[in-house]
Formats: sequence, structure tokens, C-alpha cells
Amino acid sequence: MDTEVGGDVGAGVRPRRHAVVPGPRGVPMLGNLPQFGKDPLAFFTLLRERGDMVSWRFGGKRCVFLADPDCIGELLTEAEAGFDRNDLGISFRTLLGNGVVVAKGADWRRKRSLVQPSVRPKQVRSYAATMAGCAVELADRWSDGQRVDIKREMSALTQRIAVRTIFGTDSEADAEAIGRAMDVAQREIGAEFRGIGGLLPDWVPTPGRARIKKAVKVIDAEVSRVVAAHRGGDSERPDLLSRLLEARDEAGTRLSDKEIRDETVTLYIGGHETTSSALVWAWYLLSRNPRVRAALGAELDRVLGEREPGFDDYGQLPYTQAVVKETLRLYPTIWLLTGQAKEGSTVGGVPIPAGTRVWSSQWATQRDPRWYPDPEEFRPERWDPDTGDDIPEYAWFPFGGGPRVCLGARFAMVEAVLVLAVLARRFELEVDPGEIRPVPTLTLQPDRDVLGTVRGR
Repeated sequence: MDTEVGGDVGAGVRPRRHAVVPGPRGVPMLGNLPQFGKDPLAFFTLLRERGDMVSWRFGGKRCVFLADPDCIGELLTEAEAGFDRNDLGISFRTLLGNGVVVAKGADWRRKRSLVQPSVRPKQVRSYAATMAGCAVELADRWSDGQRVDIKREMSALTQRIAVRTIFGTDSEADAEAIGRAMDVAQREIGAEFRGIGGLLPDWVPTPGRARIKKAVKVIDAEVSRVVAAHRGGDSERPDLLSRLLEARDEAGTRLSDKEIRDETVTLYIGGHETTSSALVWAWYLLSRNPRVRAALGAELDRVLGEREPGFDDYGQLPYTQAVVKETLRLYPTIWLLTGQAKEGSTVGGVPIPAGTRVWSSQWATQRDPRWYPDPEEFRPERWDPDTGDDIPEYAWFPFGGGPRVCLGARFAMVEAVLVLAVLARRFELEVDPGEIRPVPTLTLQPDRDVLGTVRGR
């Protein structure tokens, strides 16, 4: 596994080293877990600087970290043939159950075929009016000089969109109850995953596992109540839950109540948590980059004028899309992907022993200077198809890729672009001074409240 298989490259570009090189030394029993747990993002960056394929140990488990886009592409596109989904712990499974993100093999293929029609482009188009409408409601409540908690505002907004599009209801109580429980679940999943709790057997009770069970009970109760209200209701309702309840597989079988619950929670996380986080980071970056803020405003003025955006405007707002893409590059909501090698697996021509956990990190690869000149700079222009950077496939993968690409990717992109267009057309947000650091929980979250001042344009 130590043989170099990469080819020659141009001057000034680090070679792609398709060979497994050793990572930093670990400690007995725990391996590199202390380093990983202290700061996973810094640890993955360190591994990327060691090479494109780096060995390390998560406790007693053998791992390989991938930094090269070609290798990451193999991990993602061979997700079913060469790699199993990794078990990310009891807290993760407690929240997501056995939904499409977790399921394997034939069970995964069946669930994907049942869920996918609910988030196809035609369906996303039908949700666009709700996305923009909720953002308009928020914009109408803002005023020049108003102080806001940006994280709370974006979370409440995307919760409202999720509750309306997924559940077909407009109850603020629903959004608040699920949102509070989801915040607890996120924190506990991140804490268990980064710490020694991730090495404990499922049956070992811990305070964190007790907290996530309590939070999931709240989520399950709300989902069950809404599902019961949908049963026997109008089958033509446009919300995602109604479509899931009507879906049938090739044998004519519908999703069970447990499967409905799992897929609903998965869609909620994709439609709320990821977009909320991306919008918070976008405002943070825009506040610190007046040039980008001005270019965004110019596009919105040119395309929209005094009207609000709709789905048909999505394709007419390339710079707004680029702002979202660049935000997701620097602060990817989903910050790692992992799989487990099957018998006969290879990556980059290198055999990977069965059972090895194979990792990649959007955070590390999407800040690699080989693919992104001045990688720490917020520069949406790098996504211009004519003049932007030459970015390899799978050097940007905030939604994963291959057969297991996030089903809600288009939903999330359209939502983020339309919400940003509505709000940034009318306002700028001056985020309070001070660095905000990312905290890797289930998603990448700010380490503190994000406070700012609304300024009318």
C-alpha cells in the first residue's frame, strides 16, 4: 500500500499521491481520536497536508483519509459496489432511524425510488412560491437599524419553510417544538461522534444518549401527530408528506409508519438545517466582503427590479447562485463523508483492506490550494463558467455525489438562492465584529450567536 501510483503534473502543482502514507502518531487504545475529537476540521486539514491518501486510527479502527478529488469520486460513485455506509453511532441512528441516508443495499434502492419523486425539479418548482413567500414575510418584519439574531432568524425562516413544504401545516408551535429538539439532537450527535462515546457499545447509557432520546421523542410525537392528520385526508395535497404517504414501490407496497417517520426527519434536516446554516454563513461572509455584497445587489437590481423572485428567476441569478456555492465551499454544512471498504475495494488503484473506514472531508478538500487559488478568500467569481477557476469534479461536494448524492440538493440550492434574493434585494446585514468559528455537529454550526444590524438598501 506504499507504492506511488500518481503521474507527472505541471510545475507548481502538488502531485496527486495515490499511495497510502502514514498519518500523525496516535496514542495506545485511542489512536488519533484525541486529535480528531479536539478539532476535527483542523485534524482533517492536517491529514490533507500529509497526502492524498493518509492512514490513521479512530480508536482501534483502521482508517484511510482521502483528499484527492479523483479518489473521493471513487468513494462516492462506488458507494454501493465497493463501500458500505459507515455506522456513525447510536445517537445518529436514534435521530435518523433507517432512512434513505442510512439504509443499505436493496432497502436503500427501494427507499430512494419512493422518496426521489417528491424532490424532483417539477416538485421543487411547486415549493418555490412557499420559499419566497416565507422570506417576504420575514423581510416585511425587518426595518432599517433593527438589531437581529441572524442565526435565530434564519433558523425560524427555514423551519417555517420546512413545516409548510414537508408537513403542509402552518403551525408555529410545530416548528418551534421540532426545532428545539433538533438542536439538542445535533449537539449530542456531534459530541458523541467526536468523543470517546462513539467507541462505547450501544447498550451503554450516557447522559448524552438520554438527552437525544428525549429530544427524539418530541420529534416523533410531532411527526406522528401530523401523519395521523394526513391519513385519509386530501390525496392531492402538494406537501412532501402527502406524496410520501401515497408513494408505492414496484410491488405496490407503501412506506410503513416507521419508514414515513424516518424519511420525514431526513427531509426536514435537509430542508431546514442545511439551508439555515448556509444562510447564516452567507450573511457572515457578505458582511465582511463589501465588493461581493455590491455585486450581489447589482445582479438583484438588474434581474428583479422592485419585484420578488420566483422559481423562473433561479436560472437568471448566476451570481447569487455563486454566492451560495462559494459559501458552501468555505463552510460546507455537511463536513465529512465516510464509508467502510468491502472485500476487494480499491481507491486510486490501491487495495483497501476490507473493514477499513474510508473518510473524506468537504472542509479539507474544498479549501485545498491546488484546486482553489487563495482558498481562504470569499470569491464567488471563481464559479463563473467562462472566467472562473478550473475546479475538478468532486473538489466541491457539499451534497455528496454519485448514487447517494443528497436527494434534497436542488431543494436546498433553490431555497437558499430565493431566500437570499428576497432579503438581499431589500437589506444588507452588518454582522457584529469578531471571528465566528465553525463547530462540527451533525452540521457545521457557528460557535456563538450571530448578531447584526439590518440596513436598508
